[in-house]
Amino acid sequence: MTAHPATGSPRIVDDGWGHITIAGATGDQKLKDVKLWPGGARAWDWTETGTGHDAGVQPDDVRELVDQGASHVILSRGREQRLRVHPDTEALLRALGITYEVLPTDQAISRYEQLREQGTAVGALIHTTC
Repeated sequence: MTAHPATGSPRIVDDGWGHITIAGATGDQKLKDVKLWPGGARAWDWTETGTGHDAGVQPDDVRELVDQGASHVILSRGREQRLRVHPDTEALLRALGITYEVLPTDQAISRYEQLREQGTAVGALIHTTC
């Protein structure tokens, strides 16, 4: 699911254990984990970059958000905060001058929505389970 790049970051319309629903131009999309950026969203497939609970969120996951125009990135650690963030990922965000926050899922969703409503070019990686 991708929207026109001139639009803001997609709205989260519902979430719970193991699912998140994103508003889209062609209807709502229900996913397990999601990548969000200004103008679009897609399923977050951890196998693409080697992300895992112990390996952590990988730099290539956040690079995609920044490449799509995110100037502020929210990283969800999961509802039980079992997902780590790889130190190289945080180093990359700092090197690029990108503001970022690492939060438990519920707080990550709230913060993402707050920034989105303010018109911030926000991106997020949301993990909906542990």
